[in-house]
Formats: sequence, C-alpha cells, structure tokens
Amino acid sequence: MKNFWDHRRTLGIAFLTSVAIVSCGESRKVPVIAQGQGSNTSQSDGQQILTGDGQSELHSILDSAELSGLRWPGFSNYQDETKKFYNSFGSSLPWIRQSRPTSQALAIIQLLKNAEAKGLRSEDYDGPRWDARLAQFGKAAPPTERDLVRFDVALTVSTMRYVSDLHIGRINPRLFHFGLDIDRKEFAVSEFLGTKLVHAESVNAVMETVEPPFPAYHRTIAALNQYRELASQDDGEQLPVPATAIKPGDSYAGVPRLTRLLRLLGDLREQNEPSSNGIVYQDNLVGAVKRFQRRHGLDASGRVDAPTVKELNVPLQRRVVQLQLTLDRWRWLPHQFERPPIVVNIPEFRLHVDNDDYHWALSMKVVVGKVYRHKTPVFASQIKSVIVRPYWNVPTDIQRAEIVPHIQKDPSYLAKNSYEVVDRSGNVVSEGAVTSEIMAQLRTGKLSVRQKPGQENSLGLLKFEFPNPYDVYMHGTPAKQLFSRSRRDFSHGCIRVEDPVTLAAWVLRDQPKWTPESIRAAMDGEETVRIDVKTPIPVLILYATAVVQEDGEVQFFDDIYGYDADLERALMMDYPNSDPAAN
Repeated sequence: MKNFWDHRRTLGIAFLTSVAIVSCGESRKVPVIAQGQGSNTSQSDGQQILTGDGQSELHSILDSAELSGLRWPGFSNYQDETKKFYNSFGSSLPWIRQSRPTSQALAIIQLLKNAEAKGLRSEDYDGPRWDARLAQFGKAAPPTERDLVRFDVALTVSTMRYVSDLHIGRINPRLFHFGLDIDRKEFAVSEFLGTKLVHAESVNAVMETVEPPFPAYHRTIAALNQYRELASQDDGEQLPVPATAIKPGDSYAGVPRLTRLLRLLGDLREQNEPSSNGIVYQDNLVGAVKRFQRRHGLDASGRVDAPTVKELNVPLQRRVVQLQLTLDRWRWLPHQFERPPIVVNIPEFRLHVDNDDYHWALSMKVVVGKVYRHKTPVFASQIKSVIVRPYWNVPTDIQRAEIVPHIQKDPSYLAKNSYEVVDRSGNVVSEGAVTSEIMAQLRTGKLSVRQKPGQENSLGLLKFEFPNPYDVYMHGTPAKQLFSRSRRDFSHGCIRVEDPVTLAAWVLRDQPKWTPESIRAAMDGEETVRIDVKTPIPVLILYATAVVQEDGEVQFFDDIYGYDADLERALMMDYPNSDPAAN
C-alpha cells in the first residue's frame, strides 16, 4: 500500500524509528528523521537572533526536555525533534520576528486554543495559557530574551503535540489489542514545522494536510461542531420513563420536552410541528420519533418505549464525546489505499464499500459477534479470495462447546445438519454414526467437524477470505431473518453479510467473467470454487458508535462491546501518560 500514515505510535519506546528514546517523563512518541533534513539556516530581515545567553537558555531547555509553565512541562520524547528543529534555524527563534510573534505563530495559537473543534482538548496544547503569554508583548516593558526563548519553545512543543494528535490520534490502538498495526511512512515532525509551517502563507491550509482526507472524517468534524452547539442550547430536561410504551393518541407528560428536543435535533421539522400543545402524543411528533429511533439504531416503531426514552435522555454532551472518539478512530487509519476499502462498522451492524473518491458505493446490513465470548475483533486485512459453495470447518472451541453436546443428545445430529467428521488431512472419517472412539477424538480436537456446502451451510454459499490471526471472515448465511433485527450481534465472531452476491460482484469487478449472474450460477452448482482476487482489496473491521451519513444525517449506536468506555478512560489520563507505552 502507498501513502499510509506518515507516522505512528508504537507500544515500545520508539515511535516508528530505529532510535529508542528512553523517557521517564512524557510518553508521547515522535519519529526521527535523517540528519540534514528540514534545514533552514537563512536569516531574513527581522529574524530574532539569539545572543550567547539566549542560546544557552535555549539549549538548557532542550537538554533537560523540561519547560516550566507548560501544562505538561516534560517533553522527553519530543527532545530529538525539538533539537533538530532549532538546529535547522541556527541561532534564531523561528516563531519570533523583531521581538514579536510571527503571523504564523499567531495563526497556530488560534488553532491550539480552538482544538475542541477538531475533537481534541485545547488544554493539552496550552490553549488556555496563550492569551497570558501573548499579553506580555503588549506591556510597556518588552519581553526579555529569556521570555522570548520560553515562548518560542512552548509554541514548538505544543504544535508538535497538536500535529501528532491531529494526524494519528491520541492513543495507540494496540493498547486495546486491536489489529490495526499497519506499516506507515515516518512523519518528520521537525521537518514539517520547519519547512511547512514556519513560513506558511496559510497555516490553516497546511495544517489540514495532516488530517485524514476522507469525506466521512470531514462530515464527522462538521457533526461534532453541530452537536457542540446543540449541547449548549439544550436545557437537559429528562423525559419520564413510561411504565408501558406510549402509542399514538396516548397522553404522555413528556410531550412538551419531547417536542422541544426533537425540534432541536432536527427530527421534528419546524413546518411539521404537532397540532396540539398539550400532552397527547400524536400527529407529526410520531414521525419525528420514528426518525430519531432510526438514527439511534432502534426499531422505528413510533412508540415511546423505555429503550427510546433511554436514548432521548442521553445528554447531548455525551453525543459530542461519541463524535470525538470516532474522530480519534478515523486518525488511526491509513490516509490512502491502493484500492477502495470495504469497511465493517461493528456497532452500526453495517458494511460500507468505498469508491475511488471514498464515497459509499455499497452499503448493507451485517451480523457481527456476540457481546459475550464471541466479539468480532477490530483489525485490518485484505480480501484475497472468494469461495463459492464453501465448507465450514467448525472451530475447535465451537466443536467442543456446541457440536459434541448436540451429538450426545442426538446421534443423528451430524447427518441431519450435513456435517462430517474429518481427520487432520481432511479425509472423511464419518458422515453419520459417531462411535465412542470418534467422540473421544472430537473432544480432544484430534478429529474435526466440517459442514458440507449447500443451502443449509452456516456460511451460506459465499465466503470472503482475508488473512488474520483471529480466523474471522465474511460470509453469507441461511439465517436471513436476523437482518430484520435492529441489533445484530449473533455470530461467533465472523461477519455475515446481507447481500453476498452484490458484494462478491464488487470484489471481483475487474474479472468480467464473474457477474452477479455467473456468481449465482456457481452457487447453484455442485463444485466448491475458489476465485482469487487479482488485486487484494483492503478490508477494515472498525468500531465507531457515531456515523455521519453522506446526506449529513448523524447516527448513534450503542457501545455494545464497551470500546468507547475503554478509549474514553484512556483519554482521561494525563496527557503525557495517555500513550500505551506508559502503561
């Protein structure tokens, strides 16, 4: 793959570099670049040239990797990068001209102060402290050289932190044992600041280049700021939980609050207000509740039941947090793929297929792993083959926990469900009766059970293979009725897709032989067929409880696996300790 993340945090002490930076202070990791890169030793008019005392002050700060006055004073793991940055400017201060901050410095400070607009915390970049630092330039007595040095270093460190967080997120996904360890190019923070930002004509435009380029990411940014505004407008009143579901025509004391809230959220259009100002639940308010239910992963029944009220009573500030967490997860991803990816979002119970412009070309329902014991893992891989009429090789744990007990209760269970017993070479040992000797070997795993291809096969008639250590794949299913459920966590970890034929045709679109019709014909045949994908297709199994549709509609879903709670707890730690290496 090309043009992946420009850098990453690793679980070790190094940050995608061959140089290990040992730190007892800050736990943020920064990449190392070759000597000589980012050189900028020219001294333009007005450039702040340091005296010997000023240079001593600067080197003292850099050598100690500590600057009192910063919200997070220690910057040990940015030490090499800050030294490279200042070495490239010789004996001058890059953010100061004629004893005043440059226009670029002022523009960056505005971004740091407004970091919440990107789903970050301005406090982590000294946001609340910049006004006081800038005020010293308006005093009668000009700042001392020492003041200028400390201001300059504070801005450098804060900007490095901000750029890093904006580019790859604040937490390494490997902290949660997610399989998102994708190779990426090094991102030279010092070079980026020195060659891109210090002399930038537009700091905002340059800073945008470090963010994920995907439309869905930018839609999420817009939704975040929309919900920040909504949260500031909402009165936070809680709706009463009804003893029984409120149906259209029923009286409900929460109607006034329900009306205000749904109008604020946009589910109740201004021109479609209820005809009654009382407490009767009726008219267009019912349609608004249905829209709200659909946006929050609920059955769109139009009834105000306990699950619906639970979602209605979620504070809008909580929705802001969900969007912030989704943005961090977007930053974990590569910035470009060789082929458009297929993305499965676990809490949404949906699969999305991107086209070359990263807009959705396909979208369909999926069934994912059960919350207890069978969670679908978060990871990245590549689809390398499609199998028509696959066998299902029953995993050993399922064989022991489920198949063996069924055989014990019903000796004909294997034959009734098209199972067969095979040895480690795939040779069939039995298709029907199971002797005590065979049963013993099934318990130990010496013999295995597999299900023959056919309409009743648990994988359906299509299987999508992508290498991963979890033995997880996508496939069809004979249990089509499950796709009608609003919550779809029913599998043992694999991903069942609603329309496998359409998905297979997309995956095989550069092989004209494999049209939807020819795929169906092969499914109706007798043979198992493996079709290799000419150019592997990226597949991302992700977790986001906030999703912004292409029309701008914002949807929220339950944190079914508790991963939002895990990420939020990690982000609540002090900034220098929020990296996995500190844990």
